[in-house]
Formats: sequence, structure tokens, C-alpha cells
Amino acid sequence: MGRGRLRIYLGAAPGVGKTYAMLAEAHRRVERGTDCVVALVEDHGRSLTQAMLLGLEQIPRREIDYRGGTFPEMDVDAVLARMPAVALVDELPHTNTPGSRNTKRWQDVEELLAAGIDVISTVNIQHLESLGDVVASIIGVRHRETIPDEVVRRAEQIELVDMAPEALRRRMAHGNIYEPDKIDAALANYFRPGNLTALRELALLWVADRVDEHLNQYRTDHQLSAMWRSRERIVVGLAGGPEGRTLIRRASRLAGKGAGGKVLAVYVARSDGLASASPEELAIQRSLVEDLGGTFHHVIGYDVPSALLAFSRGVNATQIVLGASRRRSWQNLSGPGTSATVARESGPDLDVHIVAHDAIGRGWRSSSPQRRGLTGRRVLAGWLVGVLGPLLLTGVLTSFGSGPGLANDLLLFLTLAIGAALLGGLPPALASVAVGFLFLSWYFTPPLNTWTIADPENIVALAVFLVVAVAVASTVGSAARRTREAAQLRTESEALSYLAGSVLQGGNSLEALLARVRETFAMESVALLERQSAVGPWVCVGSVGPGLAVSRPEDADVGIDVNDHLAMALTGRVLPAEDRRVLSAFASQAAVALDRGRLVAETAESRRIAEGNKIRTALLAAVSHDLRTPLASVKAAVTSLRADDVAWSCEDRTELLAGIEEGADRLNLLVGNLLDMSRLQTETVIPLMRESDLDEVVPMALGGVPEGSVVLSIPESLPMIEVDRGLLERAVANIVENAVKFSPAGAPVVVSACMVGDRVEVRVADRGPGIPAEARESAFEPFQRHGDAPRGAGVGLGLAVARGFIEAMGGTVTAADTPGGGLTMVMTLAGPRARHAPLPEVPARRTP
Repeated sequence: MGRGRLRIYLGAAPGVGKTYAMLAEAHRRVERGTDCVVALVEDHGRSLTQAMLLGLEQIPRREIDYRGGTFPEMDVDAVLARMPAVALVDELPHTNTPGSRNTKRWQDVEELLAAGIDVISTVNIQHLESLGDVVASIIGVRHRETIPDEVVRRAEQIELVDMAPEALRRRMAHGNIYEPDKIDAALANYFRPGNLTALRELALLWVADRVDEHLNQYRTDHQLSAMWRSRERIVVGLAGGPEGRTLIRRASRLAGKGAGGKVLAVYVARSDGLASASPEELAIQRSLVEDLGGTFHHVIGYDVPSALLAFSRGVNATQIVLGASRRRSWQNLSGPGTSATVARESGPDLDVHIVAHDAIGRGWRSSSPQRRGLTGRRVLAGWLVGVLGPLLLTGVLTSFGSGPGLANDLLLFLTLAIGAALLGGLPPALASVAVGFLFLSWYFTPPLNTWTIADPENIVALAVFLVVAVAVASTVGSAARRTREAAQLRTESEALSYLAGSVLQGGNSLEALLARVRETFAMESVALLERQSAVGPWVCVGSVGPGLAVSRPEDADVGIDVNDHLAMALTGRVLPAEDRRVLSAFASQAAVALDRGRLVAETAESRRIAEGNKIRTALLAAVSHDLRTPLASVKAAVTSLRADDVAWSCEDRTELLAGIEEGADRLNLLVGNLLDMSRLQTETVIPLMRESDLDEVVPMALGGVPEGSVVLSIPESLPMIEVDRGLLERAVANIVENAVKFSPAGAPVVVSACMVGDRVEVRVADRGPGIPAEARESAFEPFQRHGDAPRGAGVGLGLAVARGFIEAMGGTVTAADTPGGGLTMVMTLAGPRARHAPLPEVPARRTP
């Protein structure tokens, strides 16, 4: 049996009618005699949907028990046993209740499809995994229930159920989507017109891209090379010059004249590396085309016109926009330019637009590429060897009379030409060849001292010398230039590799990156400047170097604009143009590091605010519940005492008054812990440190525990330590009360202290049930109760307050096992100062 087929009804938002359309399709199929059943449909109490379910066979759902509740889910086994031809499964991205056959409903559908059952389902655009971030930025909430795009793309049919935002809001207002008590909140939040419009656009674009995929696949399967003008796709050919911005804007205007037009900017790099555009200019053009809604592409090809046409046909383009040639008139003698070649070879299926710009006929901006990377001293040495070298060599050779012979003379002059090429590049080498040819003709070719050459063999020798010298000089000069360029590219690649590694690892602070820039380019200082608006003042957000950072990019030796509001300024020396390419990459990475640092800070602040909100919510819960128990007991006792119809005995009155006192003590403890936790959360706890004796502070913390429930073992030999007496007493009291609460009867809690190295440890050991090792750290979190502690046993703040107070004094609180069973809380405090002499050992004082 073959695999079943999947059909999906896609909508932009809940309520557009996906489920209704799915049920209508089911009724049509049933009328045609198709075996169609409802495996699972969510009607959400909507009367129209419930009416559409009538007349369709429904598979009973499977009930799953989870956390005390019962949840209905699709019964996959029942559907497979029924084996219908078509099954209706609503809400494909739904997450199943734990205990189900699969985690996700789409996984259940995969089983049905594998069994040969056709499935009709529904999906909202916000549930697609690839659009999660986009949807979250629109509606402010990220959906947790998502479905991989590939699952939806594999569907044989995807039908868009569309509805205008105004109509959907009217449907909501009429009560056709949500219950009446949820309508106002939905209209004011999720179902705002802007949200619905943006989601509708996402759905339309996603479906349009899906149609494009089907069209391209059809053309590929049927080997159709002709352009189908179903949608305007305009390719912009970029050469790397500033005129590219004009071409992009012109193409955007052309695309805007038709519905659904798309702009694709493409830069073709020569595969042999002989030409390269400015990375800064390409980055600007990439940003421009993306801002205008297009896409930027970088392709490689030896023949630029052929690569451009191949790309255009591959994306089913309808138009190509090129700039008029920048070549000078005499350069056209070597053949037509890129624009003319593309226009000639485009054929009838591609329209080519040649756009005028300011750089027409001005040629390429190039400054002696042969000399690029050569220092002025090397170029001067090359000219000296190329011009003065032949003169000196002529003087030396003529001093020997007849000389070594014309053949050797030719080799010597050829050597000078090669040396000039190695030092200064091709121009000094060509000058050396020209001067050497003249000197050889005048001084060394018979008849001497005349321009006449009597022997035809000498004419051939000189001509060969001229050709060979020019060829060798060109080759040597090109090889030397390639060597220099390779060294420079290696340096650039190392720098870019460093940047790429830092991006992938998410490391490097802004200061470290600026220091790397200063080290790489040997600058005095590097600063990153930022401003709030295009005309606002610059503010330094990061700098390195001993000198003062400049206040404006214009005042620096080198200024790199990252964007309109961010720039990098360097002082020390002026950098050549080729170094600025790598510097631009560093500047962009500095902007990323700046944003990353701010995001980290914002995340920490958001986390702090979230924790504060969590604490405040828990405080409200504690006030609303845990404080009621002691208040109720106090209220009951007072009401009983004030009753006039009952004559209370002295014992009864004493018992009631004791109950009032006990309730007041519990209230005092709860309120004290709540206030202490609030102080810790707002970071307003400032310890007043002073030297104190533990044997004076710790006993004061035991006033609230029953007599005989604690054994105190504090050696009097312990030196005085610096603590806040009030905070330490409060922390010890909370920990001891917690230990007494969980200790069994007849097993007192032991409170001891000792010196461990240069620190003092206070241990509170009980014989209670203890806490598992994996749960000990969570015991110190606010509002945590261990095990089955009753609600009236406190709000779970004692240990959290104790740890907060101890840490405020520079100490730590940890939990450990008590030998023989139980839990030991260890409070570690800073030890005494060195001026205290060791005291004699005396027996420990034991206080019941």
C-alpha cells in the first residue's frame, strides 16, 4: 500500500475558517462516496463548526490521565484499526498530553500517512518553526507549539483560507470565535488590525513562495528554459562601483510598478581573482537592496556576462538592469563591454535596461595596480636600477674595448631589466628595456656609435632581446606583485578568520576587540563612537590606547563608518586602502560586540526584574494564604474571650491567651521573613560589621525554639569575628527553627562552631529526613517547602533569608548530610584578624 496524501488548510489567525473549510471538504467527499471519518476536530464551542460535524463519522477519542486531570487526545490505534480512506485531523502543530503515543500530533499524522490513509489537517501561519521569531516580533509572544516547515511543505496540497482583518474582527465581535468574556481582551491584543494584517501578509508570502517552488520544479522536470513571466523578477548586475546604488533604486521602482515584483542584486566576481570590488561599497549596496525588500547574491564566474545571464535564467528573471559602460572610448577597441554583451545575448525572453549614471566613460578607478603594496623606497630603487643601471653597465663594458660580445651584452642588459621588475614592478622594468635597447643599438651593435645596423642577424638579436625582455619583465613583475598580494591576503585571511571564530564562539568583549584592532594595525588609539541621530553629537562607547580618544571620526587619522549612528576612529597613521577592507570587518564586528554586550546587560536586568516579579507574586500569595491561618486563630480566640454568653474559667482564658500569643508570634515570624526577603531582593541589606563573640550571638537566636530541643556547643576559645550581630542572629534563628521543625521528637538539634583554617564554621545538625543531594540547592530558593510540609508551616523563606544575610556578610551557607541520618546546615564566616593571639583551649560550654 502506498503512502497517504496530506492536504493542509493554512490560515493567518484563528477563526478564519480553516476547520469549517476542512469539514465542508469532508462532506463533499462523503457525498461522492469516499470513506471519510473525523479522527479529531476541535470545535471550541463554535455552533457553526458543531453543525458541520453532524453527518460525519467520528472516531472516539482516547482519555489520558495526567496530574489529576483527564485529557482527550486522538486515538491513533482506533483510526488505524478503522482504516478509512480519508481522516480529518485538526490543529496539526498541537502538543499531545504526556503519556500519548507521540509527542506531537503531526507525528501521529505521519503514522496515518505511512499506513496509506489520506489526511486533511489545519495549520496557522504562526505555528511554522521558521517564522517563530517574526511572529514573536509582531504579536509580542512566541508560540511554544510549532511544527517544522518541512512537514507542511511535504503536503500535496496547501490551500490558503484567507479573510480580511476587518471581517475577522467582526466575526470575533459577533461571538463566532471566542467566548463573550474573552472577546474584548482578544480584540485589544492578538486580534489588533496591525497584527492581523502582518500575519495575513506572512501567510500570503509563504504560500506564494510555495507556488514558486512548484513552478520551478515543473520547469525543471519538463526541461523548460524559456522564461515564464508569471511574476516580475528583476536582476540588477553590480560592478562594485557607486553607480550600483542608482541601479538598485531604479530596479526597485520597476518592481513596484507590478504586483509581486522582486529585486535580486547580483555581483559577479572573477574566478581568477584578477578584479575585486570594494567590500565597503558592496556592503552598502547589500544593505540598500535589503532595505528595499530585495535580496543580494554573490556569484563567481570567469566570464561576467555569461555568469550574469545564467543566474538570471536560473531564477526565472524577466528583466535585467545594468549600468552604462564606464569604459573609455579607446577601451572599446578590445571588444564590447558587459552591458553590450548581455544585451546581445539575452534573447527575446529577457528585457535588458541600460541605466545612465554619473560615472559613464570615466573608466575604472585604479591607481597603478602593479605598484600596489610597494614602498616608495623600493620603487625608487627600481627606477635607479632600470635607468641608471644600463648607463653604468654601458660605461663598464665600453671600458673593456670590444667587450664580451653582443650575446653576452644582451644577457647583461636583460638581467638589469629583471632586477628593475623585482624591485619596482613593471614600469621601471619597461624603462630599463627601452634604455638598454638604445644603448645596445648605439654602443654595441656594428657599426658602433650610429643607429645603423649593418648585419641583419644583429637586428634579429635586438628584436628578440626587446620581446624577451618585455615578456620576462612583465612575468617577473606580475609574479612579484602576486607574491605581495598573496602575503597581504594571508594577513587579511588570518584577521578575518579571527573575526569569524569570535562570531561563532560568541566571545570577545568590545575592549578586547578594540585592543586587537590597535595591535593588528599598529595604531596609537582606537575608539568606537556612537550618536543617537544623524546630526547628534558623538559619544565614545569604548576605547583603548594611551592617548585621548577623538570626539569625532573626522578628527581621526582613519575613520570607518559602520552605519549612520556608529563609527570607528583610529589615530596614529593613515592606512592604505587595502587595509581598510579588513578594518571595515573589524568595525562591523565591534558593532556586533557592542550590541551583544548591551543584550547581555538587558538580559541580566530582565532576569532580575523577572525574579523580582516572581518574588512579589509569591509575596502576594503568601500574604493572601499563609498569613490567614495565624490571623484566624487570633481572631477566633479574641472573639471567644469577648463572648458574653459563655463564662470562661481561668484555665480556658489562659489557654485562649496563649493561643493569641502563639498566633502573634507566628505572624511576627512570617512578616519578619517577608520583610527580610524584600530587603534582600531590593539589595538594601547593608551589614554593620563589628567584632563579636559567637558564644554571645548564637544563644540569642535560640529564644524562639522549645526548651530542650537544641544542644549548643560553642567553644569559648573561639576568637572574635567581624559580623553583623543582628543579621547573624536572624540567620541562625531561621536555620535552627527549620531544623527543629523537621527533627523527630527526642532528637535535639546540635548547634556547634569551630575553626577551619582561617574561617569559622557554625553547624546546625538535625536528625530529620534530610534532603536529597540533587534538591539541596533548590531548598535555599524563596517559597520552597520540603516534602509534604503543610501550608501553615510557613511560606518557605527561612533558608533563603538566612543564606542572603550570611552572603551579605561575606560568608556561605551549604547543606550536607548528618552522620547517621539527617541534614547539617554549615554557615562559613570570615575568620578573625591576625592581631588576635590564640586563646588557651577550654572545655566547650553546653547549653540545653
